[in-house]
Amino acid sequence: MLTEQVHIAVPTAFFEDESLHVQGTISHIRDLYNQGITSVLVSGTTGEQHSLNLREKMELIDGLEQEEELLHQMEIIFGVASIRQKEAEELAKKIRDTKISGMMLGYPPYVIPTQEEALVYTKRLIHLSNKPTILYNNPNRTGFDLSEESVIQLSKIGLVVGIKEAGHMEKVKHIRKGINRDDFHFYAGGEVDLAEKIPYGFDRLSSIAGNVSPVEISQWFQKISMNQFITEQERETIENIMEDVYQGNAIVNLKKILNQKGTPIGICRSPIGNTQ
Repeated sequence: MLTEQVHIAVPTAFFEDESLHVQGTISHIRDLYNQGITSVLVSGTTGEQHSLNLREKMELIDGLEQEEELLHQMEIIFGVASIRQKEAEELAKKIRDTKISGMMLGYPPYVIPTQEEALVYTKRLIHLSNKPTILYNNPNRTGFDLSEESVIQLSKIGLVVGIKEAGHMEKVKHIRKGINRDDFHFYAGGEVDLAEKIPYGFDRLSSIAGNVSPVEISQWFQKISMNQFITEQERETIENIMEDVYQGNAIVNLKKILNQKGTPIGICRSPIGNTQ
């Protein structure tokens, strides 16, 4: 199962012509590992997943499969989603026999399946991957909103370890009441309004800002989740990190900062990053 309280949602590296840079992505993961991070999400929640075609996602998995130390020492979660279920199934089958630790299961953007269709989609992908699974509900990006009833039903599947809920905070409180498990977790997507989310039941973090300040963000989350005292210096440090990352487009800012630090993460795929 997935045991880490914080994972870093890593951006995907691209060359200047916007082609996939597998080793650039892995280089960043290795750098996070060297800073003490033990869990990352690849091809996930940085807004780039649906710009990757099936072949590129397969290439990322193949690249990760060569990294025995990282696979052995880290929880590596892979984002599985597609507009077409058939392609998502190929990805799920691909990771089944790998040492990838789990998957984050996203829902098709734009097409807006019914709840019943989404349940069939979810159960099929979990069956094919046979991996611990975090559900990912982000209606603002996809147009589809996984209902409270659907989450409660899916929580009865042992491999479903939690949900990353990017919809309404209040929803988490309602879902918690309907789930008969102590080992089901609620992941906050990024650091915005994080302190406000914890009282609603969010107990884990899918971090964005942790890409540039992994230690500071992890320590801050541990403290606020345990209601520990935050010093003025710590508060100021977090405010500065948040401003650097979230002032404007977060993924553009992340890549700019990482490139300046010497990590070959490259550019974003247009129109993201357009300046004129």
